[in-house]
Amino acid sequence: MAGIKDPESVADHSFRCAVIGFCLAQGEGLDPYRVVVMALFNDIHEARINDLHKMGHHYIDFKDAERRVFQDQIAFLDQRIKGELKKLRVEYDGQKTPEALAARDADILECLLQAKEYLDQGYPTARKFFNRAPAYLRTETARRLWQKMNSWDSSRWWQGLVKFER
Repeated sequence: MAGIKDPESVADHSFRCAVIGFCLAQGEGLDPYRVVVMALFNDIHEARINDLHKMGHHYIDFKDAERRVFQDQIAFLDQRIKGELKKLRVEYDGQKTPEALAARDADILECLLQAKEYLDQGYPTARKFFNRAPAYLRTETARRLWQKMNSWDSSRWWQGLVKFER
């Protein structure tokens, strides 16, 4: 919808969600295992059905599709692994525990970070994500990180580190 050439993959997003989730868990004093696993597996369904744009959510019950895909994806796993993933999925979907809230914040924060990078790369429509998404951040650590991310230029982090030869 924003005309971005070569947008991030599901793997890119999931990896960064897990890393951000770990940082949020540490900042909030939460169980990093639960936060990281929830953040890592949160969008695994997208490997099969892609990431449906929010406009599509207006027309399609995407949450039901996500649940069905997840069930298919874990169907043949060892019972112990399947049980753990189901338990953490239910916890994430319920959004009642501090760990589930932090994992959701990791997802939102990663999307905000990606939008900031797209904006810094010259895609002005990415700024639209900034209008509502930050209001959904529930942890103090995520809100602080967003304030920092929002004020820096994501394309300049490396410029003082690399020495160019003549």
